[in-house]
Amino acid sequence: MRNRTCMKQGCQDPPGFINLSSRYDDAVPDSDPEGAQARTDETSHQVNPNQTHILNPSIHVELVDNVSPDLWSAAYREAVESLGKDIDIAILKGRNVAELFRQLGEINDEATQESAFLKGVRFLESIQVPLGKFKMALDLATPLASLDPAVSTVFGMVRGVTAVAITLSTADEDFGKQIAAMLEQIAYIDDCDTLGQKVDKKDIHKALVLVYKKLLEFYSAAYEILSRRGANVIVRLILENGHLPEIVQDFLRQADTLRKLVQKATLEIVEDIKTMLYDQEIGRWLGSSAMRQQSQYHAYLQDLRAAEACEFLVRYRNFINWYSASNSQHLALLGEMGSGKTVAMGFLVDELRRRSENQIPQDKVCFYYCQNGGPDQAVQILSCLILSLLEQLPGLKKRFYGWYKQAQASGNFEPATDTKKLREFLQRLLEAIDRQVFFVIDGLDECDRTSRGVILKCLGTLSQKISRLKVLLSFRPHDEILGQAEGMPQLQLGCAFRRDSVIVRKAVETHLSCLPKDVEALVIEKVSQLAKGNAIWTKMVIELIQTRGIMAIGPMRLFLDEVPVPTQLSALYTMLLSRCTSNEPENERLARKALAILAIARRPLSILELSWAVAMGTAPPEVTTVAALSDWVDRQRLISLIHPFIARLNFGDLKKRQVRLIHQSVRAFVIEHWADHLQTQTTPASTDRATLHRRTESLEGLLLEICINYLQLDEIGTTAIFPEEQVAMEALPRDVDLFNDDDLQPNDALSCSWEDLEHGMARYDPADRGFGEFFVYASCHWMHHFGAVTNSSLPSLASIESLCQAGSTRLDNWVQQNCRPDCAIQPRFEFDSSVYDPLSITSLYGSEAMLRGMLEKSDFGKDKFLPNPLIGAATQILQWGDFPRLKMLLESKHGHQLHNLDFFRLITKRWSAFATQFKDWDQVFDHVDYVLDISVREQWAGKLLSLAAGAGCMPIVRRLVMRAQQNTELKEQLMRGLSCDELRQNALRAAVQGGDLDLIPFGK
Repeated sequence: MRNRTCMKQGCQDPPGFINLSSRYDDAVPDSDPEGAQARTDETSHQVNPNQTHILNPSIHVELVDNVSPDLWSAAYREAVESLGKDIDIAILKGRNVAELFRQLGEINDEATQESAFLKGVRFLESIQVPLGKFKMALDLATPLASLDPAVSTVFGMVRGVTAVAITLSTADEDFGKQIAAMLEQIAYIDDCDTLGQKVDKKDIHKALVLVYKKLLEFYSAAYEILSRRGANVIVRLILENGHLPEIVQDFLRQADTLRKLVQKATLEIVEDIKTMLYDQEIGRWLGSSAMRQQSQYHAYLQDLRAAEACEFLVRYRNFINWYSASNSQHLALLGEMGSGKTVAMGFLVDELRRRSENQIPQDKVCFYYCQNGGPDQAVQILSCLILSLLEQLPGLKKRFYGWYKQAQASGNFEPATDTKKLREFLQRLLEAIDRQVFFVIDGLDECDRTSRGVILKCLGTLSQKISRLKVLLSFRPHDEILGQAEGMPQLQLGCAFRRDSVIVRKAVETHLSCLPKDVEALVIEKVSQLAKGNAIWTKMVIELIQTRGIMAIGPMRLFLDEVPVPTQLSALYTMLLSRCTSNEPENERLARKALAILAIARRPLSILELSWAVAMGTAPPEVTTVAALSDWVDRQRLISLIHPFIARLNFGDLKKRQVRLIHQSVRAFVIEHWADHLQTQTTPASTDRATLHRRTESLEGLLLEICINYLQLDEIGTTAIFPEEQVAMEALPRDVDLFNDDDLQPNDALSCSWEDLEHGMARYDPADRGFGEFFVYASCHWMHHFGAVTNSSLPSLASIESLCQAGSTRLDNWVQQNCRPDCAIQPRFEFDSSVYDPLSITSLYGSEAMLRGMLEKSDFGKDKFLPNPLIGAATQILQWGDFPRLKMLLESKHGHQLHNLDFFRLITKRWSAFATQFKDWDQVFDHVDYVLDISVREQWAGKLLSLAAGAGCMPIVRRLVMRAQQNTELKEQLMRGLSCDELRQNALRAAVQGGDLDLIPFGK
């Protein structure tokens, strides 16, 4: 019907098609009667059955090679070649066929003179053969007139056989029924392309060849019979000679085989079409594009990873137990941001697949990488898990399709957006599977709280109902998700130098293979040391080296000494902060404040310390008490805002000093982008040394301000941290026999840390005394930050004077705490607050800029300072060895307070005690030159010489004696102003007079 329709519409002939609308006689013009006669004679000659036919090789080649290269022609060609001498090729020549068809039209029933062909048509119609379907092979209206006599093509042969079969069908009723069956089977020849698809089906081709052979045999036998004149002769020959019915029977067997193969192939294609329709619909419902992205990302991870850095995971006891368990189990892989969790999860996916390859039945592994946070993550995860199962087990697609359509018919028009319905679908699919299934979900902490809860609840429900479901999750360890995954066995991705080295070496081989060997070794060594378990930092730093194209060892060493934060990593940190803070300005302000504090803190903070520090840094000015500040502390909120940037926390111990940044790159990021008064991220980041130093100092000033403000809360200035009697009682050892000398082992202190030495000692908690949770850090470390700030970040003088007011409870409280950094009752060192005031503290711990400002602007006559503040400051300087600061005191406008004998008495005393402990005493003794004139004028130069000689301080004696040789007034004063016994006076006068130091008697 297809070809017939095409012909009627005037389209071009398909391969192997012979135009049925033109008669063979039209091939030669009517104006050539001689040619026509010659053709007739030739045909008459060839039809003679008594003539011996010789197979002409050229005719055989022509018949075969002119066949079109379609599947029907290819089978026909093979059929002709396989018959060989069993068929006379000459009978297929056009002129022989034309004469046969002419005779076929002349065969009439002798009684009715009716055409034998039309009689056959009526007979077949009488036995209800649907001849309409054969119009593809023959036009029943003008059957013989439209026949093309070129049987050498496939279509011509089939049409010829059809016409002959219809003509011969009236020979006998049984034979006619066989002919009817034969005609029905011929129709399947057209279906060999299986619904129009060009396929390479060898079984169909082979069957088609056998069908064509039987058709050719039928045509050959029919040709011989039809060459006889008269219908009765033909009938008699058919009935007497059983060869033709046998051929028909063989044809029916071969054609039935072909029919079954075609139906099988057709059914496969129909099923393929249905599958494609299922795939299209299911993919549209569940989002096949997301599944493709997951697969692409998994392939990317395969190229990225160093398998050796992941193999240790499968040796964990928890992994072994989880994998080998016979029931449903969950397992969690925990690691900080950048630790390589995603790459490790990709490795475990492939490991699970590898292990299932040789199993029967094979396990099915479905995975999902939560790459970007956002709404509807639960929908995406469930959809991808369902789609992954359907792809691996396509037999479930029809069933799922039915469920989905049923849900739509029930009024849920978009079941794929309904997490409840998706959970139901997933459960029903798993219940239909009798094999082990692994669900691997990476980065569950990337999901919003709602989606994460939905997924965990769904997986928990499925695990209770599906006995062969194994679940592997990965996430960052923070309190909320740990609480949701409580009781789940864990794998830990921590910091391991060997693992870092493997990752670095893989990255170098991938991106820096052209480096000289010495430079490559330097990169591997240095980056491995700096990685600290952060695989993503490692990857981006190696890529940054590749981008910069550094090849020489000098520039490479400089780069590795001050590794900048890669741009991609900065973008990642910015994106994570935005996600954690939900782009809410107040949340972002809190998060930035917390990260800035952690970036500059001198030690890890406890959860409570950080929370109180941020509260202090963000509370309004009217908050002036510890009690009021406690209302501003929101630790859960704060940790949730910064959890990707901090190391894993033990939420069971809120006072443990454990909160720290996960990597030095986070600190560098904070300094580069936020440090200038926590500037906005729109400010261009700079990495030159001067700018980084300024920004670091800005962070120091931030935490210093928080510490000072905290220590100035009202309770800290009014309540003593230790009642004296309590200190005395609690300082006594608890587990030591005071009368047993064996317990006293002072030499042990040389090999022990302070923590070891203080183990077992009585301790106290300042929070119990009403001092809050940040008092310890502020007391112990504010001075470190104080010394790190210079110009723009300097605190106000008023705040330092208040904090360090001489004799105040506030000063005593933080000093007492400073010498007890771990809150043991017994102090680690002596720190007597009674000898300190703002100037002495600033002289010891403040920056030079701060000291200079205090010397210039403070009023030392106020009660905030000791009676002689410069002497007090000088005493501390001489005791702790920061000698250059003495010059600042002497050169200040208050320096005259040190231009006296008491100052040099202090110097000689400290020199006697610390002469060997500190170097550069000469710069202290040089201060003698500042007071020579004053000492002469006030007549205490001789007393100074006597003091120095009596203390054995040769440096001061030498300076006085040497200066006296050029200063007559000084010499005279030294000669008569001595204050020692007469013998020593005589010796000193002789030394001064002659400038001979060997004459000076030292000591008392």
